[in-house]
Amino acid sequence: MRTCPRLLPLLTLALVPLALATQALAAPSPVDPRIGRLLDQLGKVQAIEQVQLSPDGQHLAWVVRRHDKPSIEIARADGSDAHPLAMAGAPGSCRQEELAWAPDSHRLAFLSDCGGKPGDLDVYTSDVGADGKVRRLADLDGYAQALSWSADGRTLAFLYVEGANRRASAVAAAKPAAGEVGVEGLEIQRIATVPAAGGAPSMASPADRYVYEFSWSPDARRFAYVAAPAPGDNNWWVAKLYAQDARAGAAPRVLVDPGRVQGPLHGLQIALPRWSPDGTRLAFIGGLMSDQGSTGGDLYAVPAAGGAPVNLTPGIHATPAWFAWTSPRTLLVSQVSNGQSQLADYAVDATHATQQRVHFTLPASVGDGSASMAMSLSADYRQLAFAQSSYAAAPEVHAGPLERGAPAAVTAINASLKPSWGKAESVEWDHDGRHVQGWLLYPANYDPAQRYPMIVSVHGGPAAAVIPRWPGVGYGSVPFSTLGYFVFMPNPRGSFGQGEAYVQANRKDFGHGDLSDILAGVDAIEKKLPVDDQRLGLTGWSYGGFMSMFAPTQTQRFHAVVAGAGIANWQSYYGENLIDQWMIPYFGASVYDDPAVYARSSAIGFIKQVKTPTLVVVGDRDAECPAPQSFEFWHALRAQGVPTSLVVYPNEGHHFVDPAHQRDVLQRALEWFGKYLPAG
Repeated sequence: MRTCPRLLPLLTLALVPLALATQALAAPSPVDPRIGRLLDQLGKVQAIEQVQLSPDGQHLAWVVRRHDKPSIEIARADGSDAHPLAMAGAPGSCRQEELAWAPDSHRLAFLSDCGGKPGDLDVYTSDVGADGKVRRLADLDGYAQALSWSADGRTLAFLYVEGANRRASAVAAAKPAAGEVGVEGLEIQRIATVPAAGGAPSMASPADRYVYEFSWSPDARRFAYVAAPAPGDNNWWVAKLYAQDARAGAAPRVLVDPGRVQGPLHGLQIALPRWSPDGTRLAFIGGLMSDQGSTGGDLYAVPAAGGAPVNLTPGIHATPAWFAWTSPRTLLVSQVSNGQSQLADYAVDATHATQQRVHFTLPASVGDGSASMAMSLSADYRQLAFAQSSYAAAPEVHAGPLERGAPAAVTAINASLKPSWGKAESVEWDHDGRHVQGWLLYPANYDPAQRYPMIVSVHGGPAAAVIPRWPGVGYGSVPFSTLGYFVFMPNPRGSFGQGEAYVQANRKDFGHGDLSDILAGVDAIEKKLPVDDQRLGLTGWSYGGFMSMFAPTQTQRFHAVVAGAGIANWQSYYGENLIDQWMIPYFGASVYDDPAVYARSSAIGFIKQVKTPTLVVVGDRDAECPAPQSFEFWHALRAQGVPTSLVVYPNEGHHFVDPAHQRDVLQRALEWFGKYLPAG
């Protein structure tokens, strides 16, 4: 789960160790030389982000990260003539990111600090169709994202946190808590606009609402957006859908308030508001979502003039994650289906959206993770482009005609990279009246005559899914396969890919039903493959970190654990975090109204049952799963003589950004399993 808070003053237990953690972390050299080679290999991948196809379908643009510096490349639609966007100081020495093609397909808007001081991102445009001239469109003093042109090409809008110096994200390292917590230093992300001719940003949305997502109306006169009162990190789970005129000072109208509506959307979350081409209604995704950005649910529609929202896809057995209107009566939907990425057409009427045709189903991740399964379409909807990777193929840009199925790669940015891990296969089983799916990696150089250990890796969320993706140097489970382990990555109840009822099946039941699904999957694998049940390991990050702490209190089947950014005690966690809004849809009430339901899923309440050697890792400024949770679990294990180690990474949030820390945490996990769960 990416669901923990801005860090508050730490528990007394954690004060001294965290002070020490702010010192530089000394990374040991790998004991096993294979680990060093593996880490070097993982570090060679060049991430591809924000793939954008020009509206006329003639050009592609994307962001590629080389040595952690994002830069823009432009090419023809078939990938030929790829070249960096020409700009003083670029590429490699400064940043270029956040792409948006203008409707004329000639101007490409983007953010960059190449014309100023490092980290000071301003809005630029490049005339790709003419002389390639780059000019600054707006000087910014703050953080911006989500550039979007109006349909008439006269105005550029974006989300803007004026005066901010950090990414507006709960997964980033939290600001140190100081002053009056929850009152001082609140940041408000608003919709800002800039004329196509350039100028100072004008704030369009109100100053008392934090905007998470927005879209232009087809006539360029209105915005629709998802917003809530500040603080933004806490209130996305209770955000409402608004519409307003696209000008400063316009009064917004509430179109959908999930806290007040009746029916299946009540108390749930909304994302991706999109106007129909005729401007008469808005579609969006609604469902139980544990994290902003990890989008999934049913498709809903509401009249633009106001009215009751309608669930267009009740009972479907897939999870829509992204969509685009292709006519007033059709949608193109990217969805998770049984652990795979799927693209399908839907026919839409007043009350239903019915799947018509599946264009493709891929055992691969589509998109770059910044927006769930996001794609880019030409204006006539005949061509599409996206970033794609899998366990077998490193990230590349894929583009081509929509009618020809899954498009091929048009770049060879990572073509030299080959997997050092074993083959992957989808595994499926039935348990407790549900169909369950997961992914299994075989050990590298697999020999069916041998018996192997297996590491179970539980994904974050829980509203998310394991879909094959090429690993980077950050923490992940794929590298264990290289060192001789089976790696099992299940999608138990609570995951995307089997429909909304499946997502909601672990409400008030964290760690119980989903753990039984996982253990049933382990049993199914052991019946057909040479897995040594006495050498089972468990790991995960975020919600997977919670499961790695909780599962050993319920079963003795796991013989080594690595718990990343986990939660040991839901009751104390509730009081430590500033995003408690996410918890009520899952637990049904606050901890003050129903403490028992929180205790039922807390590892600390069953801690006497734990015998498993456990490595605990966390960032000291984790704003989603605070470090005190890791201290509480580690302290309890140490007090009982269970082999354990706690490593706290200085100045890191929920997602580690320091390459040395990314490498170190994976190295320590590989060595922990090598010590307590040796392969071969």
